[in-house]
Order: sequence, then C-alpha cells, then structure tokens
Amino acid sequence: MMNYLYDLLSLHGVAGDEGEVREYIKKAAAPFADEMHEDVIGSLFVFKKGKQRRKKKMLLSSHMDEVGMIVREICDDGYLKFDFAGGVDTRIVLGKRVLVGKNKIPGVIGLRPIHLTTKEEREKTPKVTELTIDIGCEKKAAAEKLVSLGDYVAFDSKVVKLSENRIKGCAFDDRFGCAVSLKLLSEELEYDTWFAFTVQEEVGVRAAFSAAHSIKPDFALILEATTAGDLPDSEGADKVTKLSGGAAIGYMDCGTIYDKKLFAKLRTLAEENGIPWQMKSRVTGGTEAGTFQRANSGAHSTSLSLPTRYIHSPSCVADVRDMEAVLNLARCFINLEEDALND
Repeated sequence: MMNYLYDLLSLHGVAGDEGEVREYIKKAAAPFADEMHEDVIGSLFVFKKGKQRRKKKMLLSSHMDEVGMIVREICDDGYLKFDFAGGVDTRIVLGKRVLVGKNKIPGVIGLRPIHLTTKEEREKTPKVTELTIDIGCEKKAAAEKLVSLGDYVAFDSKVVKLSENRIKGCAFDDRFGCAVSLKLLSEELEYDTWFAFTVQEEVGVRAAFSAAHSIKPDFALILEATTAGDLPDSEGADKVTKLSGGAAIGYMDCGTIYDKKLFAKLRTLAEENGIPWQMKSRVTGGTEAGTFQRANSGAHSTSLSLPTRYIHSPSCVADVRDMEAVLNLARCFINLEEDALND
C-alpha cells in the first residue's frame, strides 16, 4: 500500500482537475481489473471478481481530488488572483509554494508584509481576495504566456518521513483511500467487489451521485481521511480523533447517520481481529456515505477513516500504524460473507 500512497501523494489533482491521478490509478489497477470504465465527469470504476459471487453489490469508494485553487484574474503587474476549490483555511496558505496550471509554473502565495499592515489588519484573518500568487512576472503579458484564467493551482508539497511511523504529505484526503483500494484490488478477494475513484468530492460530494446511479451498490464503504485535532492545547472532544489511535469508525457526519448495523459490524470485526480502532468524538465534515444512502432505492453505507492532522493543508501528518489498521479492517469488511453483512 505504501508504494501506491507515496506515488499518489506526489501527484496533483485539485477538484475538477483529477486527470493525472486518474491516469495513474487506471494503469495501476489494469492488471487486476475484470472491468473498468469512466463516467462523464471523470470518476473511475473498477470491478474485480472474487472467488465467490454476491447477490448484492459491494462498493468501496474513495475520491481522487484534493483541495486547491483556481486562477480567476491575471493582474496588470503580473500577480494572480485566485479562489479556493474546496474547504481551505486562508490562514494556512500564506507564504506557501504552489504550482500553477498543467506546466506547473512555480509560485508563492503572498500578502502585504507585516511592516505595512495596521494593528487591526494583523489581528484578523485575511480574505482570499487580499491574497495573490506571485510567479515572478513583472507584467500581465508575461504572466499570460505562462498561465491562463481557470488554471488549477496545487500546493507544492513533498512527502516527508517525519519519524519511524509518521509521514507528512499534502493530500492524504483522499489519496490514502485510493491507495487502500488499489492495494485491495491487487489481492485475491473472497467476493466480487466494485471500487469507485470519484472526482469533485471536495466541492460538494458531486460525483457520488453519478457513481451511485452507475453502480447501484447495496453496500457502500467510504474510505476517507478525517480530522485529528490531538494538539497540546486540545482537550476531550476537541481532539475528534488522535494519531496512533487506530482506524476511525464513523457513526455519522454532517450529511448523514451511517448504517447502524454496518457501524456495529466494523467494531466487531476490529475487536475480533485485534485491529486498533477509535470513534470520532465530534461530528465534523461530510462524506459520500449520505449520497449513496439517498440515491436510487438506497444503500447500506458507512465510512472508515484515517486520522489526519492539519487536514486540507499542504502539510498533513498521519501515522502508518493507523493506515495499516484502516487497510486491515477494510479487507475484513469486503471479505465478509453476505449473510454476515445482512445480520
């Protein structure tokens, strides 16, 4: 799994511009796929036969896109104005390096220096309209030779091993889920399974609707990354999840309440197989689970997540042991007998 993850974290795929990630996944999945197709908006669906058939369809879903930016204006003095694609905290982008467009033009996000700001300005978070991307051009004409309106902008962030068990990267949300799915695809499965690699999750869980109508799953397991707020000044529920605490088993999110039986089944599987797990202490964010629940005649849906510090930033941190816990629990889940899923 880690080889897949390191490769995926090195790619760029801001919401709406996931092609680079999709092409990698297509090539990686091709040797193991019995069927593969894309939909109109760019999601990729892969089917793998298991040793046994299922009467009902099982789907694992993970999204390929990451948060980032889109160029909305090229200024007369060569600066770029932008909007966010997905939920990004303005505070974390100041001074960050970025890559603009398909040619990956290097730039940096800037703001007026502290020497030129008032006390009131320093005490508030700047608006995105106050920020610019500097690509080193002095004039608009020079910038227009390098970038165009509508170009996507990704954080320029490399994968770094911080310690024996923890790594830093930009897009654990949700390249980690994609890596888990690729690893499971490479293995011999007990039952037939569909894998969805979706687009535009970060801008409104959009592709899950077409995925649900295309595959029509009966059971959907969403593989995700989730908030870990285990900082020194955090207490109790404010931590949400913690690194090294194991796989995060969801019971609900801001969009839906997960299937109660599947929630219980995941906990039982973790206990029976000695897989460390934890439950989120606060409801945050949303996943594709609610979409799969509501589409067609509905699906039994739940999620399994990787605790991630500094999520939706260029410097996310996660624990390899938690990654293994999510992988092992997802493997146990999709290899369950159909009767066990229905219990």
